Amino acid sequence: MMSEFTIRHDRQKYHFEVNLDGRCAYLAYMDLGKQTLDFYRTYVPEDLRGHGIAAAIVQEALDFANREGYVVIPSCSYVESYLERDRLKASQAG
Repeated sequence: MMSEFTIRHDRQKYHFEVNLDGRCAYLAYMDLGKQTLDFYRTYVPEDLRGHGIAAAIVQEALDFANREGYVVIPSCSYVESYLERDRLKASQAG
């Protein structure tokens, strides 16, 4: 159903966001300096949850951080659990 959406990185607002039907899902972060980003909040409107939007936004933000050489502090519980699931998958695959 929601497989087609565009993730936009707004560097001025420190957001990665998806706009669907006038509603916004996002990951908010802070640039702490010294090549460190704090991913502190994810939000998806309730009726859009369960479609992989948050996971796609988090992955896009992590890809950006990796490309740009940032260390990520996952102070958002969703980002923390996403990273944990990712670590688990990697350890089971290897």
